[in-house]
Amino acid sequence: MSDLFTLKVSSDFSSAHTLRDYPGACSRMHGHNWKVEVEVEAAILDDMGMAIDFKRIRKLTRHVTDQLDHRYLNDISPFDSVNPTAENLARHLYREIASSLDDERVRVCAVTLWETDRACVKYSDR
Repeated sequence: MSDLFTLKVSSDFSSAHTLRDYPGACSRMHGHNWKVEVEVEAAILDDMGMAIDFKRIRKLTRHVTDQLDHRYLNDISPFDSVNPTAENLARHLYREIASSLDDERVRVCAVTLWETDRACVKYSDR
């Protein structure tokens, strides 16, 4: 059995959205203080014994979440045409972070997006 390391960092951002075609209060503009957890997998460590520096994961995550922070999500791509549900947000975050982070040694394996302290969605492409 080979080694597998999973690293996790957390970040957060605040934004507002309106869920299109939702049959309830969430069809009106409202906001969330989102919490994001990014999980990265690696089977091989570098010469220092690290899979990847936590700072690098946090920096890339922050770069993506900064584009959403204190914004009305329905006004920005891709959510001007894709419903800004927690599920679609989690997939967007995963893809954006993975496009900058994934290489031959490490890959984003999941993004968990907490909408509230009691409700979250976990996205992975497996």
